[in-house]
Amino acid sequence: MGTEEILTAAGVGSGDEVIVPSYATPGAAEAVRHAGALPVFADIDPSTFCLDPAAVEAAVTPRTAAVVAVSLFGHPADLPALQRIAGRRDLLLVEHDAHPEPPDLRRQAHAAYLDARLTGLLTPPVAPGVRHRYHSYVVRVPGNGRPDRDAFARALRSRGVRCHVPVQTPVHRMPAFRRELWLAETERAADVCLALPVGEEMSRRELQRVVSACNALGGLLPAAA
Repeated sequence: MGTEEILTAAGVGSGDEVIVPSYATPGAAEAVRHAGALPVFADIDPSTFCLDPAAVEAAVTPRTAAVVAVSLFGHPADLPALQRIAGRRDLLLVEHDAHPEPPDLRRQAHAAYLDARLTGLLTPPVAPGVRHRYHSYVVRVPGNGRPDRDAFARALRSRGVRCHVPVQTPVHRMPAFRRELWLAETERAADVCLALPVGEEMSRRELQRVVSACNALGGLLPAAA
């Protein structure tokens, strides 16, 4: 079953709140709304880009009925920590779009190659004991936020490197879900993150081109004080 169906089957609906991440696609928030409940946005862990369990616990109110976890970019959400919170608070925990699949070993190998060679960028951290599937290889571009990240992306594209901003707008900033709240790590990630190519079809020469282009530019962007 999908997230909407799971929520509805559990009796979650009108008058209920469901905690979801804002740094993601709007799919989880849409599923909550379609079930008749109100999506409530919590901040992310800066290391995983997934829901921060401490932020989730802080967002719980007497109306909270469920938490929807989203595994982002191939890094799983911290389900054990979220389950402990859900158990203490008598909440339903739903893993959005959970489709177990074997890891792609070539993507993992490509990610390891980039991890070992990129300089001037913050490569994707991986929580201990976790297997990252690298659906996207998301780095942080140091500097002064969005202007530097966007300039970096334009420079990479001019050198033939495909890249994109993985989350253009956090969900709580979208017109359909707009909330007047400040989610510090979500805002920061939206400003500095960039997805580099890591597809299984890439050759070693293509990976080398990514490294060369990034490293030639990385030194031009001083880290923000």
